Amino acid sequence: MLTWGGEGVPAQRTRAGTSHRRWFAAGLAALLMLTGAPARAADPGGSCPPGQTDCDVWDDDPGLPGGPGPGGGGNDGGGGGNGGGTAKCQWNGRVIPCYDDLLGWFNNSDGCYYKLAEPQGDPPPGKQYYVASCNGGATGQQTLVLLDAPPPGYGTPPDPEELARRALASISLLRPRVSVAPRRSKGPGLVGLPVWMWASPGASYFGPLSASASDRGLTVTITAKVTRIVWHMADGLDVTCTGPGTPYRADGPHAGAPSPDCGLPHGYAQARTYQVYATTFWTVEWTSSGGESGEIAQSRVSGIVPVQINELQVVTR
Repeated sequence: MLTWGGEGVPAQRTRAGTSHRRWFAAGLAALLMLTGAPARAADPGGSCPPGQTDCDVWDDDPGLPGGPGPGGGGNDGGGGGNGGGTAKCQWNGRVIPCYDDLLGWFNNSDGCYYKLAEPQGDPPPGKQYYVASCNGGATGQQTLVLLDAPPPGYGTPPDPEELARRALASISLLRPRVSVAPRRSKGPGLVGLPVWMWASPGASYFGPLSASASDRGLTVTITAKVTRIVWHMADGLDVTCTGPGTPYRADGPHAGAPSPDCGLPHGYAQARTYQVYATTFWTVEWTSSGGESGEIAQSRVSGIVPVQINELQVVTR
């Protein structure tokens, strides 16, 4: 993996041959002038990474929603995503609150909410009547059941991580909208010349975002932000950047030069079409009014941007 941070230089890149270097100065300026400013519209042309159900691309040739992305983690801000552990209460594959003000406490083993029946009537000694709302409480049907002891999960205090996930579900961590120069619509790139990568900035794409959730006197506050964006440039070639990167401008101060913060300074070593996509890695930190804290990891995957690279032709006389 190649790691970028500000002015850093990626390790062990294969450069173009000596004969190619002689033509870089002229070829570089001509090539990057073709790329122009970032696209303002998103027209069909790319695709989603394998294994991902939806994605966003921002380029002259952006991807359409398609197959699911690599490694999972393409979820929107609904408490899903990668690395966050398993939610405490689930039914039929969906996360549900472990406690509901009207239904009571959830029992994972049978999918029912339970609350103590009021009034109790005249239960046998050592038993109590409970009102059960089954099927995750979705049907609205309630049944009176007689139990020797409270069902599993009954009476448990609020879980701060569950509240953190509830707060996370209230915000949107958007998939990165990505752009690459050179762009296919402006013309192919050339072997050995710089490649620029950047993503749409903003709180919904990189954070920070904050939210909170409360239950029975406990409040949990979360802050979500992207810690890194990893660009998959080719098989075995990933570039890690610490921010969204700098958009390429043909009339900008870095025109004709490598990106100042996120790019391949020496470009690709071989001519072909490369399928480029990016993954943002979010860290969601949470703290509770009870003094507990923790983290939930999330990730979002962009769509694919095709990057065409041709051989640099050397003209001799």
